[in-house]
Amino acid sequence: MTDMMPDEIHGPIRPVAKRWRKLLVVVDGSPESKVAIRFAAARAAHITGGGLILFHCIRPGEFQHWMAVADRMREEAREEADELLRDMAERLHAYCGVVPETVIMEGEPNDEIRKFIEERKDIFGLVLGVGSEGGPGPLVDYFTHDLACSLPCPLFLIPGNMTYEQIDALA
Repeated sequence: MTDMMPDEIHGPIRPVAKRWRKLLVVVDGSPESKVAIRFAAARAAHITGGGLILFHCIRPGEFQHWMAVADRMREEAREEADELLRDMAERLHAYCGVVPETVIMEGEPNDEIRKFIEERKDIFGLVLGVGSEGGPGPLVDYFTHDLACSLPCPLFLIPGNMTYEQIDALA
């Protein structure tokens, strides 16, 4: 191995491709979700080419034998999800300048998040908040036990008891 002098280094070994690196975070209104969202937004603002995807999943309705009722429940759930994500996107833009992408899926959250990550090639990491009371939460449990070794991106676990000041200092 030869010693390289600083003036002999002219550039990267390989061309650096421009790429989008988006953090995916679940928005469900829980306290741990809010902490994860704050961390993901702050990190996205600091990552070159960084972006943020706010993900919300509407669980399947339980009144499927009453088609009109199920359709109306689905409509209301979509309207509430749209409002939740729109409000969150506005707050995050004001907080860190990032304009997040919003995604609403319908189904079981574990499955829909997994499918979404597998379909997208621009996901830099999945950010989940860990419950501060009563266990880590179903998403954290699912992704750390069942899928931890097969995720195509890093998994960031943010303790749900962290304050916004602590998160801002880390991010």
